[in-house]
Amino acid sequence: MRKLWGGRFDGETDALILRLNNSLPFDRRLWRQDIEGSIAHATMLGATGILSPQEADQIVAGLQTLRADLEAGQVELPEDAEDVHAAVESLLRERIGPIAGKLHTARSRNDQVATDVRLYLRAECDALVAEIRQLQETLLDVAAQHFETVMPGYTHLQHAQPVVLAHHLLAYFWMLSRDVERLSACRGRVNRLPLGAAALAGTGFPIDREHVARQLQFDMLLENSLDAVSDRDFIAEFLACAAILMMHLSRLAEEIVLWNSPEFGFVILDDSVTTGSSIMPQKKNPDVAELVRGKTGRVYGNLTAILTVLKGLPLAYNKDLQEDKEPLFDTVDTLHLVLPALRKTLASARFQVERMREATAGDFSTATDLADYLVRQGMTFREAHEVVGRIVRHCIAHHLTLETLDVPTLQALCPTLADRASEVQAILSVQASVQSRQVRGGTAPQSVRVQWQVARDSLAGT
Repeated sequence: MRKLWGGRFDGETDALILRLNNSLPFDRRLWRQDIEGSIAHATMLGATGILSPQEADQIVAGLQTLRADLEAGQVELPEDAEDVHAAVESLLRERIGPIAGKLHTARSRNDQVATDVRLYLRAECDALVAEIRQLQETLLDVAAQHFETVMPGYTHLQHAQPVVLAHHLLAYFWMLSRDVERLSACRGRVNRLPLGAAALAGTGFPIDREHVARQLQFDMLLENSLDAVSDRDFIAEFLACAAILMMHLSRLAEEIVLWNSPEFGFVILDDSVTTGSSIMPQKKNPDVAELVRGKTGRVYGNLTAILTVLKGLPLAYNKDLQEDKEPLFDTVDTLHLVLPALRKTLASARFQVERMREATAGDFSTATDLADYLVRQGMTFREAHEVVGRIVRHCIAHHLTLETLDVPTLQALCPTLADRASEVQAILSVQASVQSRQVRGGTAPQSVRVQWQVARDSLAGT
């Protein structure tokens, strides 16, 4: 294929170097954006008189028919092209002849590729936000069934205080809300137009960058041509947002793995989202959750890769920047895979309500409630903490639980409770514990219902 830059060279490029230099295997997915940007550029060239109206119309018409044929699968990008830009221009030349070469007037592949990637990532931010919201919808649907489902709440993976399952699930809803905020803010910085910066110094042609920005629906122009062609902050920022999102998904995945184990027994996963073992017939493995955990490291690696590419680059464009696309594309593909997979896993899960409640029996998770009760009777919290610690130690030594302590034992361990033993026994149930957390953001069922409605309203945009 005819090179876009061959005039300077007498000799042929070595085949190995061509292979190293070739980006078409991965940047081919940008052909839609390349054509979209080219249509806007050609339209502007015609509007400003840089090309005649007839020339601009001919180029635009050729690009439009090429786009339709590529969409329909009636034509394919030439495999011997150096990159997607060369591939599109080659196909256009086949259709409209040498006039296709005028399309590249007043632009470079440097500002062209930066524009293509921004167009691509802008759309992907929107698509990923939509998928996150679908996962949030599922979390709300499942939570709505479990306002009263009591389970152990954990710190250090030890039973800490009882909570309701809806409260636990809604914690992930709010994490995902912050992910949406981050991606939406990132999209704003993606949506800035580099086209018109040309190779690095701008162009001597009287182009109208605002015209192109309006046509491509960019919010603003990048004001410095050097910055415009060399900036990949928006990719690094997106990958950072993606890494945080994957961290949240991985935490949820880890909970699913734990809850699905026989030791917990809190959830049964549907056959449609699990696999078996090639040697152990009894196995039913939580592969979706495990793969979400595993792929999180992959996304972290992509962020590290782009930061490493960028850290030592002088202005302006350097070929190193070709390495920005594979980490970006891989991360986008990974998110599009794991978000719906995790949503299906949650939507089809069967939570074992009684098993969760049973897990709170005898776990001393209402010890803080007893300490709080003593504080209300006039003790300092430090003193109450010490007293309850001794009561728990006694229970463990004598194979007792807080719920089964009789009145004489309570009186002996804490004389302050001499006249209130029956009252104390009432507050030591896990149900009483969760009911008492009625503060905004607390785990009391009525508080969680309020939180759920706030979450539902936020998702609906009200």
